[in-house]
Amino acid sequence: MGKMKVLVLAPPVENFGGIQRYIATLVRALQDLLTEQDVCVLAIRGQPQLRWDGQERLRLGVKSRFVARALQEAERWRPNLVICSHVGLAPTGWLLRVSSRRPYWVVAYGIEVWGALSLWKRLAIVRADRLLAISDFTRQQLFERYRISPERTFLLPPMLANQRTPQADLRAAVPVENGRRIVLTVGRLAASERYKGHDVMLRAWVRVREKMPKAVYLIVGDGDDRLRLQALALELGLGESVCFAGAVSEDVLAACYKACEVFAMPARTVLDPRAPQGEGFGIVFLEAMTHGKPVIGPRFGAPSEFIRHGEHGLLVDPEDPAGVAQAVIDLLTLPELAARMGQAGKQKVTQDFSYNRFCERLRQALSELT
Repeated sequence: MGKMKVLVLAPPVENFGGIQRYIATLVRALQDLLTEQDVCVLAIRGQPQLRWDGQERLRLGVKSRFVARALQEAERWRPNLVICSHVGLAPTGWLLRVSSRRPYWVVAYGIEVWGALSLWKRLAIVRADRLLAISDFTRQQLFERYRISPERTFLLPPMLANQRTPQADLRAAVPVENGRRIVLTVGRLAASERYKGHDVMLRAWVRVREKMPKAVYLIVGDGDDRLRLQALALELGLGESVCFAGAVSEDVLAACYKACEVFAMPARTVLDPRAPQGEGFGIVFLEAMTHGKPVIGPRFGAPSEFIRHGEHGLLVDPEDPAGVAQAVIDLLTLPELAARMGQAGKQKVTQDFSYNRFCERLRQALSELT
């Protein structure tokens, strides 16, 4: 690959979540494909503030200072390419193109581009030289909503780090009795993320418990919706067959994946222009698959792209608790089938979602630019 300098515009890095992990992987891959000296990361300094309407927004002064820094850095460093690692940074990329004629790309994850965008964001992504979509589902939404042709988008799904070997004793960290058959869900228990389907799983668990009395539903994650979900479990009479583990360390999380027999998250995808909901990708499914576990996911949405029904697990209607319950029961009562699905899923992750595969895809995208 010829000489190239890339300027990466990034959101605040203090809060480390899925998007920040993806950006860290992107930067690392750029540095490995080019050199560390040829990749410059410019991140916003400042945290979003809670507004009167409950939405978080960056203050105008924070935005203005970031745009000024970006203009100065582009003029000083003269990159060949600007990558806006979030749609919120796309207008800055557009401004740099107007001022210095440098091409810019925008990374598209999920709900932030599935719904209606502000005028400036919409114009900025329409004028971007390329959009990097983490899923084909998001890629399709870019076409349907903004008429961005597939030729101007590039599929760059996230990668999964090597499987972590559990160092923690699950039973010492999580109150689950020996001999219980564990079905696991991992995800934030946030009122804003009810689409993940914890409530559907709890309603499905009533039937699972009747058929499989030794099964326990282990929920890893915390958030402002936990009390509501705990009250629902109590109302449904689920008792000790449901365990809310809360937030756990990476070691305990790895132990949870190792101990479970099935991973289930019937996440709903809702394409409401005003308030879209759904998984932009669903990295937790890959985490379960890399541990050799069969997964239960939604028939519609980004996760269904890489979960093959009957091969890596089962795809269900996330609005149907009875159907979800039957999928769980099927996998618990057919352990040989579940094991084959788990191994097929593990192989899928190794082949398609390794760091090397991420670098190969990114190299292809950069080569098309040069």
